[in-house]
Amino acid sequence: METLSLPKRLVSETLATALLLATVVGSGIMADRLSGGNVALALLGNTIPTGAILVVLILVFGPVSGAHMNPAVSLAFALRRELGWRECLFYVLCQICGGLIGVWAAHLMFDHAVFELGTKVRSGSGQWISEFIATFGLLLTIFGCLHHAAQAVPYAVGLYITAAYWFTASTSFANPAVTIARGFSDSFAGIAPSSVPTFILAQLAGAACAVGLSRYLNSERSQAIRPKEARL
Repeated sequence: METLSLPKRLVSETLATALLLATVVGSGIMADRLSGGNVALALLGNTIPTGAILVVLILVFGPVSGAHMNPAVSLAFALRRELGWRECLFYVLCQICGGLIGVWAAHLMFDHAVFELGTKVRSGSGQWISEFIATFGLLLTIFGCLHHAAQAVPYAVGLYITAAYWFTASTSFANPAVTIARGFSDSFAGIAPSSVPTFILAQLAGAACAVGLSRYLNSERSQAIRPKEARL
């Protein structure tokens, strides 16, 4: 497949991440308003749109930029030497900017103050372990599908995040750009800025471990393919 120019890919990453955060924060605000104080119902109302939009965004923007929408994903591809480090830096910057744009768009739609800081403290070992596992599982999902069923990536990612909202104590941020952006929202989906650094460290650690494990799990398969390739 032809690789598109870097500016087009950066626009794609910015727009995709903005739409993702508009969905995460907007659906969180809507769910909180309509749930009548039932937190489980509000979380469900936040979960389903997030999983659904991930499928859509990866289908739409995947052919353009890969639809990473996540610095942990971009860094993982750079570690695998499938994305240049300069490109990775630009991807990460655009993802962070796109995330903030998406949060501000959600605030405008729901008559929140555009600029605000999160107040919901998300701290403790359970939260950090959850973010490690959430990001570790997300990257394994992506790499596993790319090796065995690339067409399934959009659906697998959407389903994984839908599940991880409920099986992790942190509700599965699993994304440094999402974490930073949600630090600027005092809403159902918000996070206190003081909780952001440890979330990001846990996410990056999970991503790094997933890169190593996916390489190990697929190494024999790659070696088995090489002799056939050599004979072509």
